[in-house]
Amino acid sequence: MLVVAFNGSARKNGNTAMMIGYLFETLKQEGITTEMVQLSGEHPHGCIACYQCFKNKNGRCIVESDCINGCIEKMAAADAIVIASPTYIADISTETKALIDRAGMTSRANGDMFKRKLGAAIVTQRRAGGVHAFDSINHFFTISQMIVVGSSYWNIGFGREKGEVAEDSEGVATMRDLGRNMAWLLRKIHG
Repeated sequence: MLVVAFNGSARKNGNTAMMIGYLFETLKQEGITTEMVQLSGEHPHGCIACYQCFKNKNGRCIVESDCINGCIEKMAAADAIVIASPTYIADISTETKALIDRAGMTSRANGDMFKRKLGAAIVTQRRAGGVHAFDSINHFFTISQMIVVGSSYWNIGFGREKGEVAEDSEGVATMRDLGRNMAWLLRKIHG
């Protein structure tokens, strides 16, 4: 079983990656394979609303100049998808938005490619706005007919400077609980 996580932060190994790491530690202990994809430095382009994905129906976005088609392939191959973003002006990063819009459109154009896969959002924030960002990611999962995995609290970590989320003991515990819940559900689904 494979869980792939997409880090939508501009900081490659910052707080958002750390939160994914806490989740992955638990998943690995549970025998689940994990992979993190860093969107930092990739500069993915937003959806251009050309609807070619509906015409072509090949599981790909027509825009080939960035990393999004590779991300879509990884999503299609995974049993569970984690999308993580820092909070920017009470919402997700532009990298995360580009991934969600283009993967979501391509999925819908191809018979809901991610239907019944597990999904989990992770958000980091300095002070506020994280619940809205969390909701933005979960909207992608629910419109994609995915199963959203919950935890003991919302999947949000507090911290601004690199490494500060490590001091958020409740956020770290939430990631570990998310990992246990995701592993349990993956085993129930895949036997």
